Amino acid sequence: MTDRVAPGRPVRILLADDQPLLRTGFRMVLGAAGDLDVVAEAGDGVEALELSRRLLPDVVLMDIRMPRMDGVAATRAIVDARLPVRVLMLTTFDLDEYVVGALRAGASGFLAKDVPAEDLVAAIRTVAGGDAVVAPRILRRLLDRFADLLPDPAATPPKALSALTEREREVLVQVARGLCNAEIAGALSVSETTIKTHVGHVLTKLGLRDRVQAVVVAYESGLVRPGA
Repeated sequence: MTDRVAPGRPVRILLADDQPLLRTGFRMVLGAAGDLDVVAEAGDGVEALELSRRLLPDVVLMDIRMPRMDGVAATRAIVDARLPVRVLMLTTFDLDEYVVGALRAGASGFLAKDVPAEDLVAAIRTVAGGDAVVAPRILRRLLDRFADLLPDPAATPPKALSALTEREREVLVQVARGLCNAEIAGALSVSETTIKTHVGHVLTKLGLRDRVQAVVVAYESGLVRPGA
C-alpha cells in the first residue's frame, strides 16, 4: 500500500458514495482541514475503482453499499491491483455484516457514517500516515453477532499462530482489544519501541498488512473471543 504522505503535502482523498448529499457533507468537513484535499468523487464502486487507478489518491473514503460494484468488491480490486491507495470504509450499524468482509478485502479501517467530524479527519490522517484505524467497540459489537461462527479458543491454535513467540501472542491479544502501542507498553511494562517491534514481527510472520487485519485474525483464530 502507500508510503506515508510526504510532510507538507495535503492528503489527497477520493470520496466514494452513491448519495450526493453525503459526499457534499464530507467534502465540506474535509475542506475545513487545511491538510486534506478532496480530488474527486465517485457515485459507485466501478467509478471509485477507475478513479483510484487514474488519480492514485492517498485515501479512498468508501461507502460499503453502492450500485454496480459495492465497496467491498471495489476495495478488493484496489488491493489486488497493488495500487498505492488506502481505503477507509464507511458503514451504518444496519449493514454490520459487510464490515468484516471489507476488512478482509484489505480496507485499512472503517467508521460509522455518523462519525464526528474531528474523528473522521483524524482517521484519514492516520490511514494516510500508513497506519490503520481500528474501532474496537464497533468491531466487538460486529463480532458478537458472529460469535457462534468463530473457533473455540480452547481448541489447538491455528498453525499460523505457532510462528509467534509467547510475547508476540500477548501483544496480538492486546492489539485485538483495541489498545494502542503506548497502552500495550504500559500493560506489559515494556517500552513503546519494544511493542512497535513486536507488532511489526506479528504482521510479518502472519503475512498481514496492518493492525486491522491482525484484529480480524485474532478473532477468527479464536485467540480472542467477542466480549472477552
